[in-house]
Amino acid sequence: MCFNSKDSSMSDDISQRITALRRELGSSLAILGHHYQSDDVIQHVDFQGDSLELARRIPGLDARYIVFCGVSFMAETAALLAKPEQTVLIPDSKAHCCMAGTAPDRRVAAVLKRITAAGRKVIPLAYVNSSVGVKALCGRYGGSVCTSANAAIMLKWAMEQGDCVLFLPDKNLGMNTADLLGIPNQDQAVLNVREESAWNEDILARRLLFWPGVCAIHFRLKPEDVLLVLEDKPRPLVFVHPECDPAVVALADVSGSTSGIIRAVREAPSGATIYIGTEDNLVLRLARLHQDKHIYPLGAGYCSAMLKITEQKLLDTLENPDRHESVRVDPEVAPDARKALETMLAVMEGTK
Repeated sequence: MCFNSKDSSMSDDISQRITALRRELGSSLAILGHHYQSDDVIQHVDFQGDSLELARRIPGLDARYIVFCGVSFMAETAALLAKPEQTVLIPDSKAHCCMAGTAPDRRVAAVLKRITAAGRKVIPLAYVNSSVGVKALCGRYGGSVCTSANAAIMLKWAMEQGDCVLFLPDKNLGMNTADLLGIPNQDQAVLNVREESAWNEDILARRLLFWPGVCAIHFRLKPEDVLLVLEDKPRPLVFVHPECDPAVVALADVSGSTSGIIRAVREAPSGATIYIGTEDNLVLRLARLHQDKHIYPLGAGYCSAMLKITEQKLLDTLENPDRHESVRVDPEVAPDARKALETMLAVMEGTK
């Protein structure tokens, strides 16, 4: 009991110090937080959202310091879209998304070169869960990026730009989006990026090619997890993220981005029982916010990369923002990566 009391006291002290520093820094500071962050961190952010919502915020911010509470690719995106005089910080620079790591930019460059050599105009479309180097390749090849919230819009756009699209790195999001758009299975193929000898003419002739990456969190969910809860009486609702396996998505009542899941929960009837297949920080927060509904995690678990951002590390960042290492993007890749991001924002602006 004494340990818990001390731990709570320390947490309160950290929280109060962050609040004081935010007040002191005033308009020179903007803190952004992804929905998958813990409540300890989320309570301090100025803007909370999914990848698309937060990316849209960056160009309109005037703050000198932009602190991004999320994973490293999100902070890189902020650095690409921020003004030259702004400083982008992330409380832990080692908060790397493992999905992004499945698509090294050198390997992606070799795959794009091979497809182009086959006489096809390939348009790379990268999920934002990718490195800045991969985003730069997208810009260089006339492609763009997408989020889970706008994947359908961006994939439809990309399919109109060339002979084929290379969707990367998450094959599940790609396949679920293709299904949503009604793209025939015979027009799709998952590439074996380790053995190019397996790429026959039939594979290279497909209109939509998928990189074989997955999200370690959503990959855990299996069809049997959904089937098990569907045995409950009365039948519960099941909401899942489109990074889940297509077989899981096919069994769910809703497949949506983080913001889409939040909206679906809000619109669900009072008293409903809902199982949610996405990162547990968000699921448990939704359960606390909607106590008129019975909300449970489907079992995806916590994102270890997101958990690297803690309240203590946020405090450390705010105490010495000028001494904290800023997020920098290689100037050789920055223009092409920025082009890919700005293309996405322009396409989305045109859909309003």
